Amino acid sequence: MERLQSLLDKLPAPLEPLDISMLDGYLCGVLLQPKAVPDAQWMPAIFDSEGRPLPPGLDLAPAKGLILRRHKELNQAISQRQWFDPWVFELDDEAELSETLMPWVAGFALATELFPGLMKQDAAELLEPLAMLYLHLDPEDLEDADELLEEIESMEPPVDLEAAVESLVVATMLLADVARPQKEGTPMKTAARRPPPRKGPPSRGRF
Repeated sequence: MERLQSLLDKLPAPLEPLDISMLDGYLCGVLLQPKAVPDAQWMPAIFDSEGRPLPPGLDLAPAKGLILRRHKELNQAISQRQWFDPWVFELDDEAELSETLMPWVAGFALATELFPGLMKQDAAELLEPLAMLYLHLDPEDLEDADELLEEIESMEPPVDLEAAVESLVVATMLLADVARPQKEGTPMKTAARRPPPRKGPPSRGRF
């Protein structure tokens, strides 16, 4: 993770790469599409969220290798409905819970904007898991989604960071059941509880 963040931080301006927490949510959003998205389509947004052409001569191979490794890990977890540890990092003690989770959720939201296949699935089935994620975003960003806002208002927010991180995984698996259903009779293997996220160096917040 530190190596990948370092590689992304070294990209020249005006590029605005995702930080690794946003990248992790973005990859989950990509992997939850009903049809697999080719690497060449989803990879560029990681190096610049605005979609600008990359300058020639950049050696992106080391970063791409690490990104593809994480993509493979997440794909396996989602396919087999297994627990994964989201790349979410604690902020300072004064930070609100949603501030900590917002980068991951923002990355997921970016993926659904670029690749709308997931959002075209049954709206009723998507409502609860999307609310579990989007409750960490600014309500003003959801002003045109009345049903989603009502669902968020009806939910009890996570009580601590451990529960909040768990909700990211559970929501991901519920969305996978809609967009990437397993064969009937395949058990969900997601663990009930996992430790809260590790402390890590803050990103440069370039998104």
